[in-house]
Amino acid sequence: GTNDGPLDEVVVREYQGVKLDDLSAFRENSIKGVQYVNIEEYALKIGGLAETPYFMNYTELQELQHVERLVTLHCVEGWTAKMLWEGIPLMNLIEKADPDDRATNVIFKSTDGYTTILTLDYIRERNSILAGSLNGIELPPAQGFPLIVVADDRLGYKWARWVE
Repeated sequence: GTNDGPLDEVVVREYQGVKLDDLSAFRENSIKGVQYVNIEEYALKIGGLAETPYFMNYTELQELQHVERLVTLHCVEGWTAKMLWEGIPLMNLIEKADPDDRATNVIFKSTDGYTTILTLDYIRERNSILAGSLNGIELPPAQGFPLIVVADDRLGYKWARWVE
């Protein structure tokens, strides 16, 4: 017979010989609970000390170059989650806005009002990404859909979810 049900999304469990943690390792500890972003209305704004601030919708973001990173998230609460993240190099997004030479920090704002800061040097040195998928699947809402900051070697509170 035919199977009319949706295909299960395939979760990557191993990457280059490294076993990945599953999504249950990533605990939910946000300030206002899981955010459910309406992707039709979503826009990522890149602005601040920049010559050409701009907005991009979700479809436009998907068309940009994406890279993969195997990164372990370490939470201040003592848990870790090793996962394969895929996303857009932050410097590509930042440079498109033509940042002022005086700009030294990037502030990330989430839909729930949470904010956190990374230095421009940190982002440049690590070629940090804004990820839209983990372990081969689209980021679930609890993990930050549509975008999470992958802040390598920084504690979990620097990993802003639902970035706008």
